[in-house]
Amino acid sequence: MKKNEGERKTSWKQDPEGVKADILAVATSVFAEAGFSGARIDEIIRRTKTSKRMIYYYFGDKSGLYSKVLEAAYTRLRKGEGQLDLEALPPLDALAKLAAFTFDFHRENPEYIRLIAIENIHHGKHLKQSETIPKLNSQIITGLEDLCRRGVEEGAFRDDVDPLELHWTISAFCVFNISNRATFSHLYGDDLFTDAGQERLRARLVAMVLDTVRVR
Repeated sequence: MKKNEGERKTSWKQDPEGVKADILAVATSVFAEAGFSGARIDEIIRRTKTSKRMIYYYFGDKSGLYSKVLEAAYTRLRKGEGQLDLEALPPLDALAKLAAFTFDFHRENPEYIRLIAIENIHHGKHLKQSETIPKLNSQIITGLEDLCRRGVEEGAFRDDVDPLELHWTISAFCVFNISNRATFSHLYGDDLFTDAGQERLRARLVAMVLDTVRVR
């Protein structure tokens, strides 16, 4: 047995969850760089301390691995939202905190945006096959429904605010900020993508979202 094969076997036995996490982290980068069609399992193996056998053992095949990468990406976002403790804040403050968090998460996780763009190219094929992703993403709508209900009850929100449209508005702003950075900055300059520019955009998003729901 070759030395690296022995190390992989030992690692798998001693820390299987660590091995899976390592595979998912590397696969996330590879899929984000090359897309689903362009990504190669051999490249993922080269960047990890595992083997093709382990990848197929844990994830089934390339499609199964990609689905788990998507699930992990959505999980990180939804987990972050869940840690905001929005229920403890007044409705307008809670919405402002959620919008700012969403902006920052997208900015700090450009791979997430690329993965979502890739999945849209494939017409949501892998997302449709996942039982986990729809359940994960229903959480944000349920949370916004509760937030809007509180806002109306406390007289802070208009009663015609649609939680799904609200989520769409926040997401659209944050996704465009990352997905179109290369073309936008090439055409109009980098001012909006400096730290100061990003702070202005985040503040603009929060103000826009609050103006969308606030009782006038």
